[in-house]
Amino acid sequence: MRIAQIAPLAESVPPRLYGGTERIVSYLTEELVRRGHEVTLFASGDSSTAARLVRCSPMALRLDEAVADALPHHMLMLDQLRQRHRQFDVLHFHTEIMQFPLLRLLSTPAVTTLHGRLDLPDLQPFYRRFPDLALVSISKSQREPLPPVRWMRTIHHGLPRSLLSFNPRPEGYLAFLGRISPEKRPDRAIEIASRAGLPLKIAAKVDKADNEYWREVVEPMVRRTPLVEYIGEISEGEKAEFLGNASALVFPIDWPEPFGLAMIESMACGTPVIAFRCGSVPEVVDPGLTGFIVSSIEEAVAAAGHLEVLDRAMVRSTFERRFSVERMVGEYEEVYQELCSDTSAFPAGDDTVIPLTAVTGH
Repeated sequence: MRIAQIAPLAESVPPRLYGGTERIVSYLTEELVRRGHEVTLFASGDSSTAARLVRCSPMALRLDEAVADALPHHMLMLDQLRQRHRQFDVLHFHTEIMQFPLLRLLSTPAVTTLHGRLDLPDLQPFYRRFPDLALVSISKSQREPLPPVRWMRTIHHGLPRSLLSFNPRPEGYLAFLGRISPEKRPDRAIEIASRAGLPLKIAAKVDKADNEYWREVVEPMVRRTPLVEYIGEISEGEKAEFLGNASALVFPIDWPEPFGLAMIESMACGTPVIAFRCGSVPEVVDPGLTGFIVSSIEEAVAAAGHLEVLDRAMVRSTFERRFSVERMVGEYEEVYQELCSDTSAFPAGDDTVIPLTAVTGH
């Protein structure tokens, strides 16, 4: 099958550091190539892939100091896709909503995986305007705020089994991984660790939008709490050691998390998760098996004192059963086949076709 994967340009595919969506696009793309599909990846120029790469920006936009506005770069990417879309059997978008008006004009079957939150009021009239376009959710809870739309399936994320190694002997600290932001609640993680009397290591990036929260809330808590260590943003290669040596990942979110990739990354290492009951958490964590689901700091502190009842080998085996890349890609293949078997919803477009030989790079 000839498949186009269209990634956001904020990060490379895979990202050097933080970037959950781009990481999933990478795992999906590489597994599709391994299965014999002809895959073309539309992504930033510093991406690395076994697929054919269409370089839609010189580098990841977040790392390019010359870029002040990402939107024009994404519009140029969509125009490249418009010119080439007839060369593919299916288009798979990971760019949220910006392609929707264009899809009404294209003749190629297309699906969009929504990776973000969908409870924002401005999205309601938008999705009511596009109820016919094929969508995939990454959790059932993610879907709840939307009006009736064309959901193809819910497909939970998956990771390569060899990506993160199992560690049966942790070092006794709690871990926080991701982003310093009010909805991720690293302040809760610090309070939980402090009250449980356990060390906490925080590996997270600080976006410009969250600088004030970092300076006024989190950084002072780090300074005055002896057991807390702020490491900063870590790379993919550093995650196995960081997560594998932890006794548990603390996932103290305070927002409708669409999925939460850090949870299954932790499980891949055999490390259980202490997660607050928000968003996708009840779909991802099996209570008493791969971690604990809590509703308060008090419950989280209690859970941190009972981690020994969880079998880390069972955590790993549950990850392999539920969250492997093979399972994820198999479900996407079924979506592609369904789309290609019913093209009645896709009007014939009138677009110029550019030969694949014009694509730059691999």
